[in-house]
Amino acid sequence: MPLRHSLPGFLLIALLPTASARIPAPPPHPAAVAVAPAERAAVVAALGRQMKANYVFPDVADKVATALADNAAHGAYDRDDKTDSFAAALTRDLSEAGHDRHLRVNYDPSFRPPPGDGHTPDKQDLQRDEDFVRRMGFGIARVERLPGNVGYLDIRNFLSADLVKGAYASALGLLAGTDALILDLRGNGGGDPEAVATLLSHFFAAGDRRHLNDMYWRKGKRIQPSWTRPVGEPYYTRPIYVLTSRFTFSGGEECAYDLKTQKRATLVGENTGGGANPGETFPLAHGFVAFIPTGRAVNPITHTNWEHVGVVPDVAVPAADAMKTAYVAILRALLAKSGDEDERTTLHDALARTESGELALPAFTPPHRRPPPRGPARP
Repeated sequence: MPLRHSLPGFLLIALLPTASARIPAPPPHPAAVAVAPAERAAVVAALGRQMKANYVFPDVADKVATALADNAAHGAYDRDDKTDSFAAALTRDLSEAGHDRHLRVNYDPSFRPPPGDGHTPDKQDLQRDEDFVRRMGFGIARVERLPGNVGYLDIRNFLSADLVKGAYASALGLLAGTDALILDLRGNGGGDPEAVATLLSHFFAAGDRRHLNDMYWRKGKRIQPSWTRPVGEPYYTRPIYVLTSRFTFSGGEECAYDLKTQKRATLVGENTGGGANPGETFPLAHGFVAFIPTGRAVNPITHTNWEHVGVVPDVAVPAADAMKTAYVAILRALLAKSGDEDERTTLHDALARTESGELALPAFTPPHRRPPPRGPARP
């Protein structure tokens, strides 16, 4: 089943209601062009209609549509006469009126809505998707065994579950013998919820089935549950530390939130971006499209989610310091229980080199995308 959104430079990859999502390569970012007053009016009207028809909270959709129409009637978009500034202005107003950080407008004249649910992707579609996921390294940026026998796994995107499950197993196979694992989600913009569940299934013992999350979809008022599933070896049951930042968003947040609520990991870093409402991309008019949440996450333990508030870390530190903080905590914990002299020497050396700054750890470089908008008032 194809994904129903475009990916504008991986600004974010939203959670989608698909059992086996396909993630197409993002189109080139189009150059800004002029947008006439009549075209802007048509886009605003189409955006209001799509919000009312599809947004997960119908009452909020009505308010947002009214607010956008009022803004347009009072000339709020008169100065936004280029496609990029107009899309940015609509995104700001959507975020402010809807208080939803997944709401977004983009200019993407190449966007074509995929066929309906009955569509079966052909061999060319599948090959393109597989090539894209491979070029993206299966969403995995780095796998490393750090001094002191500590594993490190950096996942930037949760790509299509059916295409990445083997890569997850391979990466964790390399780290299966480590004494603790650092999962870096600081640059993770989200992705396929089935991929999140696939990864998390490796972090519980075989046969330990966990109810991770539920998705409520407006269409049909449907509940889609997410559980761990048999994934085969390796099953990693040793301590896990998860690194977060304000750039961690959507599916990246679900991964952190699920591990936290299952009491399976210690979170270190910053509050995440705060986007828990999955959805899809809808065409508007004159090349503009809108990402509109059509569902919301409901955690089976907390009965709520991380929308707007983000996932709160257990240890709050700047994202740039999260790696060192987690690594030092792990080394100290391993030292406290180690009775092997050679092992203790290795751990002491790694700890001293880390605290002095001599040991180079994986650094955090903020992604080439803005953090999710927080709804500031327009100037």
